[in-house]
Amino acid sequence: MVLEAADGIEVVGEAGDGAEAIASAARLRPDVVLMDVRMPGVDGIAATARIARDQPEVRVLVLTTFDLDEYAFGALRAGAGGFLLKDAGRDELVAAVRAVAAGEATLAPRIVRRMIELVTDVEGPRTVDAPDPRPREHPSLTAREQEVLGAMARGLTNAEIADELYLGESTVKTHVGRILAKLPARDRVHAVLIAHGLASPLEGVGAQVIEGSPR
Repeated sequence: MVLEAADGIEVVGEAGDGAEAIASAARLRPDVVLMDVRMPGVDGIAATARIARDQPEVRVLVLTTFDLDEYAFGALRAGAGGFLLKDAGRDELVAAVRAVAAGEATLAPRIVRRMIELVTDVEGPRTVDAPDPRPREHPSLTAREQEVLGAMARGLTNAEIADELYLGESTVKTHVGRILAKLPARDRVHAVLIAHGLASPLEGVGAQVIEGSPR
């Protein structure tokens, strides 16, 4: 009901379980699938992985009441473009759907904090109360690209990164494309996971500069 009432968003189908979600996504080819995690039969994580594999142009936004690590990281590793908790407000939900449709990344703040906590736990003694949000330095990235990656890790959109770094939005898009190519990463969320050591780069992908509107 929230999404149907939002301007520019059309709900084209609904599914009661993961298997139906996979079939509906293949048939309807939506821009975004809003995916629950706990469903009978095929769960949301498995359904997300199948959609990401078979229909990479379809973006998946995972929505759940659960913020346990295995759900969040499972969804992101499966190829989700974002992870939002069900206590998100109406405006946050609508904005998340639009962001994921545009190739941006959306992560619930609690998930971002937990990602950082896991990294600091692995890398050495740093208090969880004051985690370091900076991604690891990547040797192939320029200083500016590292700055953009750090902003991506904080969940900023291209427009917000442009404002913060005093760049044009088209320049930010170019930087994001180069970051995805150099890591190499499937999308912005995957890039952030790679940068924090929580996921592996894509295999068999060369470092190419990707122009346009990268995911």
